[in-house]
Amino acid sequence: MPKDFIPEYNDVVIAETAEMYKKVSHVIPKEEWASYAPYIYEINKLKKEIGAVILAHNYMTPEIFNCVADYSGDSLQLAQQAAKIDEQIIVQAGVHFMAETSKILSPDKTVLIPDMRAGCSLAESITAADVIALREEYPGVPIVTYVNTSAEVKAESDICCTSSNALAIVESFDSERVLMIPDQYLAANIAKLTSKTILTYAGSCEVHERFTPENIREFREAYPGAVILAHPECPSDVVDEADFAGSTKAMSDYVMDNKPDTVVMVTECSMSDNVSVQNPDVKFVRPCNLCPHMKRINLKNILSCLQNLEHEVFVDPAVAVRAKQAVENMLNVRF
Repeated sequence: MPKDFIPEYNDVVIAETAEMYKKVSHVIPKEEWASYAPYIYEINKLKKEIGAVILAHNYMTPEIFNCVADYSGDSLQLAQQAAKIDEQIIVQAGVHFMAETSKILSPDKTVLIPDMRAGCSLAESITAADVIALREEYPGVPIVTYVNTSAEVKAESDICCTSSNALAIVESFDSERVLMIPDQYLAANIAKLTSKTILTYAGSCEVHERFTPENIREFREAYPGAVILAHPECPSDVVDEADFAGSTKAMSDYVMDNKPDTVVMVTECSMSDNVSVQNPDVKFVRPCNLCPHMKRINLKNILSCLQNLEHEVFVDPAVAVRAKQAVENMLNVRF
């Protein structure tokens, strides 16, 4: 198959993707589907032929999340799946640190990312040298590092966390002080839930830091009775104004379990679309802050990635061993 292959929207594609479109028809217009369906068909056919799986984060667009992903979820769910996958090729439909985590947990597998430029503002906010300096400044204080970091940063840490398990990770230490890096807002929100002293670092997510308490009050005024769900990477005053705060999985579970009439999800745009697919009777208000890094991943470059086995992610073996310990320490904490 040539590198510049462009699949056609034909009768075979229409028939093979019809059921998928029923699932996403209320979030993807039919006019757009005609451009997506040929790629979806080719991706799903090719990944079976070469023994590949696609891991998709909750912030992927709905045509990726719902139509080509084999496993989907938040950072914790994807890390857990990466550790268990039998297939030899993993395509990470997410950002670079996620692909690194998959490689750390599955060093003998080929891990690909459709666009190497899919980074993360949090991951870029801190380096291994910064962690070493923090350990020197706070000797004996355990270092909990968010998974939204590079392998080198993880390697200098005691344990990783995600927004799903951050509180349980912090509480797992006997120490009265814990360093929680690099997201200052996640750390501040966890600090309200624990008696421990949380020390942090001035990192933040460029999507979540832009939300303000005024935004939340405006949503309440415009949509009376709406339930407002916020991600804990948002500033604390935003979380305080929300009805519920939790990871992308926790927000999704909240909607599934409670079935509110109207929901405002204070997080990345595509999250609302994907939860809406699972809850078609719930009205979603979409406060749209896009992650430019997540949006680098699309059907076209996923297909190219599979066709050419390109953009392979490597982690230095010496770094990977130490980073894996931090990730496995996280996976071993029950919560």
